[in-house]
Amino acid sequence: MRRAVCPGSFDPVTNGHLDIVGRASRLFDEVIVGVLVNQSKSGLFTVEERIDMLREVTASYDNVRVESFRGLLVDFCRAQQASVLIKGLRAVSDFDYELQMAQMNIGLAGVETLFMPTNPLYSFLSSSLVKDVAKWGGDISAHVPDRVREELSARLVPPSRD
Repeated sequence: MRRAVCPGSFDPVTNGHLDIVGRASRLFDEVIVGVLVNQSKSGLFTVEERIDMLREVTASYDNVRVESFRGLLVDFCRAQQASVLIKGLRAVSDFDYELQMAQMNIGLAGVETLFMPTNPLYSFLSSSLVKDVAKWGGDISAHVPDRVREELSARLVPPSRD
């Protein structure tokens, strides 16, 4: 079975993330969306909330499942019996960092990294940017699934613009 992992923090998941997951699901028998548990970083959403949103918005893909992990990504890949990582690249700046990670992962555990260029519609999109726009009451409906937009609207109250 050809199995791949799409890792990330997904705080929150964006349409750019979903584009990569959907495209990967056509290339592999199974895609595992790995949600990183990073205790040194507090996200807007809990890991459980992120997993719940991801499971809902990926439900239409029969071969995608969502799991959390802590520690080394290559250990998670081994535990999932996945030998490939899928990473979306938005810009050249992403490549510099991701190449170093890919080289470390192949050296540590023989896990290959497949770089997938982001759809140009989402090349500027990041979870941080979505949260910033939502915080100020901007329209993020073209950038995230409806469920995520609703959760962000409920969580973030725009500051007064005095």
